[in-house]
Parts: sequence; structure tokens; C-alpha cells
Amino acid sequence: QVRLVESGGGLVQAGGSLRLSCVATGSLFSINSMGWYRQAPGKQRELVATISSGGTTNYADFVKGRFTISRDNAKKTAYLQMNSLKPEDTAVYYCTANYREYYYELPSNLWGRGTQVTVSS
Repeated sequence: QVRLVESGGGLVQAGGSLRLSCVATGSLFSINSMGWYRQAPGKQRELVATISSGGTTNYADFVKGRFTISRDNAKKTAYLQMNSLKPEDTAVYYCTANYREYYYELPSNLWGRGTQVTVSS
């Protein structure tokens, strides 16, 4: 069974940095895009950043210049480097991947369970 496991969340002061990791476990054929979303209390889940299998990235305006998404295809891992963190970045951060478990399958989306990021002022 394929799963996404996030790590790296925690408590940090405003202006600080965190690096989130997301690893896909289990046997699979391919991973297309990977991405990070976040959900703050009482708010809808929102896109933070995505990265294609070829490395093309896309960012939400509110993280441009502060966050960097990257991936290591050999390790089936995506990263989110978060710098200059603000209290409004506080949320549960979820990893997602568009993948195929077997070559003959259509791609499907998978979500991790999330990792909490808390930024204190």
C-alpha cells in the first residue's frame, strides 16, 4: 500500500525556518506531481506549492520568495523549505502526490496525514 508520510513540522518563532519532508512509502510505478497544501483552523485547505516530475514549480502568492519546494525522485521524497515564517503560516501542512501504483493504472491522488507547523509571534 502506497502512503505519504510527512515530517519536519514543529514550533518556531516568527522569522525562523523549518524544512518539511514527504516520503512516499510502498511500491509504486511512478510519481507525477507532488505538492504541499495547508489548512489553518476554521479555514479551507489551500495550495502552497507544487512541483512536477521534471522540476517545474508553482507557488501560492503568499509564499513566493519565502518557501521553496524541491524533490528527490530517487528517494520518492518532496521537501518544503520554509523561511521567514509568519504567525499566519500556522497550519497543518499536507503533502499530496499524483501517482501510479502500476503502469497500467490511471494516475490518482494521494494525501498524507499532515504535519503541524506553529509560528509564534
